[in-house]
Amino acid sequence: MASAALEAHRQTAITPLGRSWRMLVAARAIADGGATRAELAKDLGLLSSHRLSPAEFRALLDREIAELEAQALATEQRNRITLTTAGIAAVVEALGIKSAPKAGRNIWPELRDLKLVALALGIEGEPAAKLKLLMRPDGLRAAVLQRHYSLSPRSRTSPSRLRAALAAVALQRAFGNSIKGAMDAGEGLSAKAGRLLAGQLAHKPRDFGTDARLIATLAAECVGSAQFEADALRMAILRRFVSEISAPGPGPAKPAAAPAVKAVPAVEPIGVERAAPAAAVAPAQRPPAAARPDLQGFAKFIHSIANERAEGWPGNRKAFISDVWQAVKQSRPEWGLTEIEFKSMLAEAHRTGHVVLANADLKDRRSLPKVQQSALTFKNTVLHFVRVAD
Repeated sequence: MASAALEAHRQTAITPLGRSWRMLVAARAIADGGATRAELAKDLGLLSSHRLSPAEFRALLDREIAELEAQALATEQRNRITLTTAGIAAVVEALGIKSAPKAGRNIWPELRDLKLVALALGIEGEPAAKLKLLMRPDGLRAAVLQRHYSLSPRSRTSPSRLRAALAAVALQRAFGNSIKGAMDAGEGLSAKAGRLLAGQLAHKPRDFGTDARLIATLAAECVGSAQFEADALRMAILRRFVSEISAPGPGPAKPAAAPAVKAVPAVEPIGVERAAPAAAVAPAQRPPAAARPDLQGFAKFIHSIANERAEGWPGNRKAFISDVWQAVKQSRPEWGLTEIEFKSMLAEAHRTGHVVLANADLKDRRSLPKVQQSALTFKNTVLHFVRVAD
């Protein structure tokens, strides 16, 4: 009976917090064995300045402190808010920390940058070893991208593996998301082709030159940050979390499945660690993924286009990839494909056996420009033609 009563008390203590402003206030209070209203306003006000005026934030803070006191989770003496035993248990449970910090030790930066960021990203239940990677810039960026693009989480993800996973996402999108789940999609593309393809996920698609620039830019865009530093990413993540829990409406706000990017401004990188704010120009709108063909539909259309433009003799008729690309671009503008997307889709169709590509063994000087424009690198082989079956 005693253990049942204790469990009931524990559940009662942790229920009020959840993903809320009350939890943020309590988390800041536990970080130093208590906090004054001025300390709460200073540290939590930074997270809400994009949404609340100083007067609105003070009113919110007063209301949340009053609620914590009313629920016997905190007390205030001499202008210092201190958590009760029930309040400490609630924060420990909500943030997954082992115990309350010792008196005189301020762990707010660690709680904010690690535990609260993990909560905001929806990965607070991951193993401690993985969560510690959030303190590293590369680990934080990887977590943002894995969460946003629903990538398979790994304890440690190298830039090359992350680039390959992002390229697969871009290829899936190029096919109207009809090959989602094909984890080997894009296999065989060169590192440069994969980076170019993954770069199509950016608001301003381009060649980023290195995997580090690609990853830094996409992570910043995912959370709406115009800067690449880890501190800027964390602030953007936490401010989005604040916007979520501050959303009006009945009942507690529900966590979003992944950060939205539609309102994120495009950024132009000037280095891996920092980017200058972009001009206030909305990125060009691209056709929705639903307008794109699936793998079979794409292959069927490629065969029809290639058949019209093929050269050679029966049994060895081939069409330059560049000629096919020009025809696709002109006849299917609603697909909104870029050349790198088209060539990557063509490589995927070749890999899966839906289309057969060939190499230009003998290069005629007159056709050299088309050969160069058609070049598609796949598994260390440069391909130039689409074969046509007679």
